[in-house]
Amino acid sequence: MENTGHDRITGMDDFFRSQLAQWPLAKKNYDDLNRVLIKDVAMPGNCLVRVQFNLARMRSSAARVDKKSISERPCFLCAGNLPPEQKKIMFGDSYLVLVNPFPIFRRHLTIALTGHTDQLIMGRFGDMLRIARALENYTVFYNGPRCGASAPDHFHFQAGIRGFMPVEEEVRTLPRKRIIEDGTVVIHAMEGYHRNTLVMEGDSAGDLDRWVTKIYDILQGMQPGENEPMLNILAGYYGGIWRVVVFPRGRHRPWQFEAEGEKQILLSPASVDFGGVWITPRQEDYERIDQALIMDIFSQVSLGEVAWAQLLDRLG
Repeated sequence: MENTGHDRITGMDDFFRSQLAQWPLAKKNYDDLNRVLIKDVAMPGNCLVRVQFNLARMRSSAARVDKKSISERPCFLCAGNLPPEQKKIMFGDSYLVLVNPFPIFRRHLTIALTGHTDQLIMGRFGDMLRIARALENYTVFYNGPRCGASAPDHFHFQAGIRGFMPVEEEVRTLPRKRIIEDGTVVIHAMEGYHRNTLVMEGDSAGDLDRWVTKIYDILQGMQPGENEPMLNILAGYYGGIWRVVVFPRGRHRPWQFEAEGEKQILLSPASVDFGGVWITPRQEDYERIDQALIMDIFSQVSLGEVAWAQLLDRLG
């Protein structure tokens, strides 16, 4: 099946049913979602974080993303390395839409570039908006190469069924401050949200792309040693309007990730974690995660307060 341009990517339910009927690994992991442990942690400011113990995510949570480890394994997103059971839908000529066999969502997609190219968003944010418009009822997300991407050597987006992440509702209903109103684009900064967050809304893909580029350039100046500034991005299309959520980052992983013994928490925050769903593949971590730990880890991996103030000042 092929979808191009701004057309909807249709037939996703049939695609999932077909894949789960033909692919035992994927079927087992999607069936196992019925048995994951879930708890809600109320946070100050009337928001929440939903914690999920999901053993199938060990591969992603503990992924080694240093250059040596990447060079020693085949790329699992290149078409020639896909399992024979894994089928694809083409989006235009450039992207493969795939069922993610290690799901967080009940409908979890990976959208991989057809060519083997590093995970760098610049020049491809417009693609993200087109995919968000084409995937009805999904939220599309991007993890930077040091912001949760387990395949930083192959450019890809992911998408999950809409409404799963608390952030999708909270960015509309919780306090936020308008910092930019520029024709077709409005940008807000969330207030009291425990991780510094920008919310962009507009009906012009070109203008949204221009503002994301500006944010990117400002952050790049703050993090000159990075291949790209550290950030996670969510995008959804809502009846003529794109809503884009940008989480600027200050750190790849919290100190607890590399700690030993009882101090270790195997959590490598990515878009979904910033979106309010914390995924851990170990039950002992699931049981230990509470409000204080969530606030501590967010304070480590989110953009620091001084840099955040500089970003808002330069944007405004």
